Amino acid sequence: MNPRGPVLLFLALALGGAAAVPAAPGRFFAAVAMTKAQRNSPVPADSGLYRRDAQGAWQHFGPRILGVASVAVHPAWPDLLLIASADGVVRSADGGRTWRKTTGWEVADVRSLAFDPAQPAQVYAATAWGPLRSTDRGETWQLAQAGLAKLYSQTILADRAQSGRVLLGTEDGIYVSTDAARSWTRVPSPAATVLRLAQSGADARRLLAGTQGRGAWLSTDGGRTWAATDAGTATANLYAVALSPRAAELMAVGGWGVGVRVSADGGRTWADRSAGLPVKQVFLLAFEPGETERLWASTFEEGAFYSDDLGRTWQAGGLDGAYGLDFVFAPPAR
Repeated sequence: MNPRGPVLLFLALALGGAAAVPAAPGRFFAAVAMTKAQRNSPVPADSGLYRRDAQGAWQHFGPRILGVASVAVHPAWPDLLLIASADGVVRSADGGRTWRKTTGWEVADVRSLAFDPAQPAQVYAATAWGPLRSTDRGETWQLAQAGLAKLYSQTILADRAQSGRVLLGTEDGIYVSTDAARSWTRVPSPAATVLRLAQSGADARRLLAGTQGRGAWLSTDGGRTWAATDAGTATANLYAVALSPRAAELMAVGGWGVGVRVSADGGRTWADRSAGLPVKQVFLLAFEPGETERLWASTFEEGAFYSDDLGRTWQAGGLDGAYGLDFVFAPPAR
């Protein structure tokens, strides 16, 4: 008998049930806040970063710190991880066994992180007080605010097709840098707070943005210009956007009151794929890399769900009670 069996069963039940199939190779992280039944404690006992194990159960991973929003994994050294949190950036160089804060007292409310795939010593952070940049793999950080009209930002993306090119979502729309975040220029984009940016793994020219009150916006030229897509969510708050890693035409958006919507033709038409979810409040979407192109969704406090048929049907994926902040897929640790 496997002595870990009872432990895994307990974790699966405590987190709302494991998915029916094992996890795919690699690492699957979820940054969540357990707001439905959050414990009153100065140190979070249930929120934070979780990792899905080989049996499909979620287990807490990393330090017990407040406001974990995301994790970034170095593209060449998978044991190097950075956590974005309310208290700054926390770094591990040994696969998560030990952690160290690398930002100063003045840095707070870090929302997202992005390594430059071509020059991974360079890493960028979006915070509620403006973006940061690092040139030493997250050991030290500098302000990166030149050219911004407003500083608030919560989503940042390093262009995988051009080293040193970075896209930033702010409350003033989308800005682009071509000099590794030393300076920024606003591009034609919605004059609204940008909540999420994503780049296609199949076509780097295709990007998707979710906004507050202005719906979804699509770029097919690498983020130089943007156009509204999905008239059905034109005035919605869209917290979630996802693009397939293998099929450039396949994308999904999600938000408050709109559930999950999917397009299989590059944004020309959209279908509501919320049937089967317990609520239509969706905060995260992600396509799981692999042959199935599984679509994951995180609902507000009612758990995570996954679909293997583009949202036509859904299965429970655990994390019951969570308010999801980010899904991250990464290669296995060494």
